[in-house]
Amino acid sequence: MADIDDREPNLQEGIEYWNNQPATYDGVLGGFGEGSLPRIDALGSRLFLLNHLPELSTVSSALKLLHPLPKERRTRALDVGAGVGRVTADVLLYLVDDVLLLEPVAPFINEAVHRAKNPDPKLKNWKGLTNKTTSVTFIQGPLQAFDPAHPLNTTDVKLLERVGSQQDDLESGFDVVWCQWCLGHLSDEQLSAFFKRARTSLRDPERSLMVVKENVCRDTADNQPRISYDEEDSSLTRSDLAWKSVFHEAGLTLVSEKVQTGLPEGIYVVKMYALR
Repeated sequence: MADIDDREPNLQEGIEYWNNQPATYDGVLGGFGEGSLPRIDALGSRLFLLNHLPELSTVSSALKLLHPLPKERRTRALDVGAGVGRVTADVLLYLVDDVLLLEPVAPFINEAVHRAKNPDPKLKNWKGLTNKTTSVTFIQGPLQAFDPAHPLNTTDVKLLERVGSQQDDLESGFDVVWCQWCLGHLSDEQLSAFFKRARTSLRDPERSLMVVKENVCRDTADNQPRISYDEEDSSLTRSDLAWKSVFHEAGLTLVSEKVQTGLPEGIYVVKMYALR
């Protein structure tokens, strides 16, 4: 029998919780930002993405792609619930030209803008911004009603900053839509609606990808979906079958799935789902 907590996330309570966390890797990662987790997580994400879209690789190879991207086309990604820009800086800018970053919490997105404008050369992240070969557009707002196909036409969304190259067309669609550690703040109904909107923003239905990387609790003992509610930050943790139920409801096709290995003990299992 399914174990579904019917309480739903409260947007304002969630934002209030995160407003009180430090605008650091440690703050957005629940105290795991100073250890090995950020690097292991970022490398796992890059490898997962490159496994599906090898044409995004910036490393020369003797292998010839069957379907290379047109050389004149810039590649684009959407990073939602992006916090201080960790995924954009450590994953996406290594692989794509332009990123649209969405985050509702003011201290987090302000810190992300600051980091993008003042990258630490020792960390070698925020790649390409200083010489303007890449770009990041920062928009502040919640995910609940966000429309990736028309980012600035969404209620409660505002453009904060554009850093790097100014060639990015904000309504030109995405090669990658990346969703990590933020979707627990949406109810099933809100999440399904967002997935449907995001799907219309994918540039190529056969090649572009939506990636969900989230905590996963266990299904029930009789193999039914489980959803638990966290009163501390007003979020949901879904089991594998609960995630797949929402994917199905949204009309998404599950291309592949993978557990992120190498993470510290004592935290939820983290799974990556590639979807179209």
